[in-house]
Amino acid sequence: MHRYLRQASAALLCLAAISGWQHAAAKDWPAQPVRVVLPYPPGGASDVTARLLSAKLSQAWGESVVIENRPGANGIIASELVAKSAADGYTVLMANLGPNAINPAVYSKLPYDSVKDFAPVILVTTVPLIIVTAANSPIKDLRQLIAMAKDKPGEITFGSAGNGASNHLAGELLNTMAGVKMAHVPYKGDAPSLTDVLGGQIHVALPTALAGMPQVKSGKLRALAVTSKKRLPSLPDVPTVDEALGINGYEAVSWGGFMVPTGTPPAIITKMNAEFNKALQYQDIREKLRAQGAEIVGGTPESFDAFLRAELAKWKKVADSAKVRLD
Repeated sequence: MHRYLRQASAALLCLAAISGWQHAAAKDWPAQPVRVVLPYPPGGASDVTARLLSAKLSQAWGESVVIENRPGANGIIASELVAKSAADGYTVLMANLGPNAINPAVYSKLPYDSVKDFAPVILVTTVPLIIVTAANSPIKDLRQLIAMAKDKPGEITFGSAGNGASNHLAGELLNTMAGVKMAHVPYKGDAPSLTDVLGGQIHVALPTALAGMPQVKSGKLRALAVTSKKRLPSLPDVPTVDEALGINGYEAVSWGGFMVPTGTPPAIITKMNAEFNKALQYQDIREKLRAQGAEIVGGTPESFDAFLRAELAKWKKVADSAKVRLD
């Protein structure tokens, strides 16, 4: 009995020591620059969001927040780098729909696990897509597009930023829910897909609001619908997919959040989460993010974890149904 008591006491002392170390680490953190790794090149929605927030965090922490763009391989390069980094709060991943929720659905083998290898910090934004066609296109609304797709199975084309990209899967979800089969045409990014929409080479594209908004506002593109549950304040006259088709439950939004390697002390994650939430409340940040079509989220690590798990299940179902595989 005494031996068991000694073992239990030793275990409690060990836990107390670990807890004390974690709280001490959080108190001193950050004591050096924090690196935020992005899976995309400069200029996109994730890059803009990360840079806006990093400026506020640098001021709050008194340490530099360094943005490191590591594009390539559908976000696998950046995600693997962070998954294998030290769990000390100094390497942070800008997580996104594609690398963290779609990749597990379309690759049979990845060098990281979206749930096991990362600890969620905060979901910061969701960014709807816009279904667009050329301004001179005979397609006037989404209902007409779907009617054409039903009349000509496989002949109506939609462009995406690439195989397995968020807008590829968003198009496949639309196919499933509308009962049609539009043909997918992959590009290397949203910009070239929009060029071919304008040139009439493809019928529609599904860019992010950030990528598509300028040409919709200029009158070069016609917005048929937005892929969020609610209309965009910046495009109040453009219906949601549900509204346009009289269906219920369509939603396909890109999103951005921050994660750290599993094993990062919870006290550091709590401190990091609090500062991100505070930064999201600045009026200038909110205005700039909303101007690019982003919806501000915020919240707890637990709410981000629940959101991620729901996204993983959702997009696996879509990928399996459409037979989308990238290996």
